Amino acid sequence: MIETVEVEALSLARGERELFADLSFRVGAGEALALTGPNGAGKTSLLRAIAGFIAPSAGRIRFAGREGPLDADDARRIDTHFLGHEDGLKAGRLALDELLFQVQWTGGAPAAAIAAAERLGLARVLKLAVRRLSAGQRRRLALARLVASARSLWLLDEPLAPLDSASRLLFGEAMAGHLAAGGLVVAAVHDPLPIRSRALSLPG
Repeated sequence: MIETVEVEALSLARGERELFADLSFRVGAGEALALTGPNGAGKTSLLRAIAGFIAPSAGRIRFAGREGPLDADDARRIDTHFLGHEDGLKAGRLALDELLFQVQWTGGAPAAAIAAAERLGLARVLKLAVRRLSAGQRRRLALARLVASARSLWLLDEPLAPLDSASRLLFGEAMAGHLAAGGLVVAAVHDPLPIRSRALSLPG
């Protein structure tokens, strides 16, 4: 289980353009870090680098558990959940089938999937095809698979964007529960997270 993520002197570039350089921070169990800054500052790229999707041009990203350092590939594969701008849902599947498939694929149990859907107010739409859901409902379905999968590090790219105020509160409660259980959250945001968090501004 990941208990700390440490970014040390990290530099990231997109093509020939440097996004940022010499960035360092640490996130521990029970903490949420909100990445802020203008569009193009590198918030999404930083999340993708922590998830292992892109390689930094300099610096290191380290993971540690209770017993010490963790292999980065194992930490990402087993204990990290990335949620990007796209919800990653199959439009032709029933919402329930899609949720069960994705939760079980990430190591969660069917009962946890149903409980997460109910927690996020989705019980009445689970028998609908994903393509019939609103943008906010699709986002909540994607967030439900996150809540139902027992992975400690959540990497979230604008998780609140399509949600109404009530849904934001529901997900805030889920995030608070995740942190209380020792989880970690790193989120790229324009709107404040509905939980206590520490802000890190990327200048752009």
